[in-house]
Amino acid sequence: MSIRNFKYLFKPRSITVIGASNRPRRVGSVVMQNLLKGGFQGPIMPVNPKYQAVCGVLAYPNVQALPMNPDLAILCTPPHTIPRLLQELGERGVRAAVILTAGMRPEPSAGEHANDVNEWTGMLETARHFGMRLLGPNTIGLLIPSMHLNASFAHMEADPGSLAFISQSGALCTAILDWARSQGIGFSHFLSLGDSADIDVGDVLDYLGSDPNTRAILMYIESITQARKFMSAARAAARNKPVLAIKAGRQAEGAKAASSHTGALIGRDEVYDAAFSRAGVLRVFEIDELFDAVETLERTRPLQGNRLAIVTNGGGPGVLAADVFAGGGGTLAQLSDTTLQELSTLLPSSWSRGNPIDIVGDAGGERYAQALTRIINDPDVHAVVVTHAPTAVVTGEEAAQAVVNVIRTSASQKNVFTSWLGGQTARSARQLFAEAHIPTYDTPEKAVRAFLHLMEYSQRQETLMEIPPSIPREFQPVSSSARFVIEQALAQGRSLLNEPEAKAILAAYGIPIVETHIASTTEQAIRFAEQVGFPVALKILSPDII
Repeated sequence: MSIRNFKYLFKPRSITVIGASNRPRRVGSVVMQNLLKGGFQGPIMPVNPKYQAVCGVLAYPNVQALPMNPDLAILCTPPHTIPRLLQELGERGVRAAVILTAGMRPEPSAGEHANDVNEWTGMLETARHFGMRLLGPNTIGLLIPSMHLNASFAHMEADPGSLAFISQSGALCTAILDWARSQGIGFSHFLSLGDSADIDVGDVLDYLGSDPNTRAILMYIESITQARKFMSAARAAARNKPVLAIKAGRQAEGAKAASSHTGALIGRDEVYDAAFSRAGVLRVFEIDELFDAVETLERTRPLQGNRLAIVTNGGGPGVLAADVFAGGGGTLAQLSDTTLQELSTLLPSSWSRGNPIDIVGDAGGERYAQALTRIINDPDVHAVVVTHAPTAVVTGEEAAQAVVNVIRTSASQKNVFTSWLGGQTARSARQLFAEAHIPTYDTPEKAVRAFLHLMEYSQRQETLMEIPPSIPREFQPVSSSARFVIEQALAQGRSLLNEPEAKAILAAYGIPIVETHIASTTEQAIRFAEQVGFPVALKILSPDII
């Protein structure tokens, strides 16, 4: 893991675009236009022997003709030109390059793709020789709004902000950029990693974890190849700021046929879950959930506990919220007798008398305020979700203002999440919550997921701070036993271990396992069960059943 020469990538003072073009819709043309439109303050030097000027900027026939040594090079040329161009750039002192070129990564079966291998190897060897850092190839590029830097061929600029986004998918990059801008979400850094020949997600995490302009890091991940580097960088970054990830491939088709039930560690997704948990990374599963989770972590207080109360003016929204909470492993708070008695004196006789707390459809601001005041003071309630469905009796804005006033004046440090349902009628209420820095969501389900995110984030922060016990000096793994098990399986032509074999290897390295016996008859099974003590689990051991 290294951030060597990253300053030339993230804080360049001058840029050259190799393969800059005046032809519409060419990558070299789009990149030049984006750099100029973004307002980059330093020199921009296009290189292309076909033009005297590109986009109105004086062009140069080759790298040697450049009037100065650029900090950053952007390459938009065919694969076979990349190694030679990097050599020329390295000789000019360039120490960072963004390679937009696609089609360079060698195919796994590459007898017929020898050219790809040579281009890839030549690119890496040249970069290493000069200490040059490479973003890409096959990347959309990077955007750093605070520097007015749009070194990409994205279709629009990023708004300035304090979120950093790292993506292993270029297509998703542009989609999220478009969506985020429509939502008024800005970025400190926006990167497409491409094929990660050099710079990978671990390197960028290492850099952004200590970047003062970045308050949270968002990632779209398809695979992690440098696991140790990633874990080290993620743990360090997560100690400083929230780190959130979408990991693709949850339903990995790669497990297929015979491997489909092994757990092949469920297409290895369980491995990623465990890694994210240990590194303090919060995992989400949808794009809008990613940004909702960031808002939640930004606008909430430290978690008081895991018991939630739901306040609603209609049964349906409350039931939906409760279902999502239970599905996420949450437990609704049991209101104290005192709270129940106080609410019964304040609310109509038809109120729900339990949690979710249905304060009835005609509830106005005063009723919302009275109910919320009692509920947040209940010692068994750790957080509250307040929902509102529009009615013709009372405006949503009135109820929202009452909720805002209670939260502002309350001495309680408990989190309150809000969800005002509807479109046009809910807009002003949501604006009130946003101005008061109170988390607000379009639906009750999203509000409840926000609390679940907060619960999970708190748990992962605790895990992050745990220090695993040191391996005792006297620890001696029985490697010979493990080796014997593996050699036996290989001799039988197997690439998968059965359960007893896998447990034998774990035991050889001192990892606790459940006592396991292999029974060939009913009598043996009964004897082993009595020996172990009930309850027991009975499984089939057969090479035909994985």
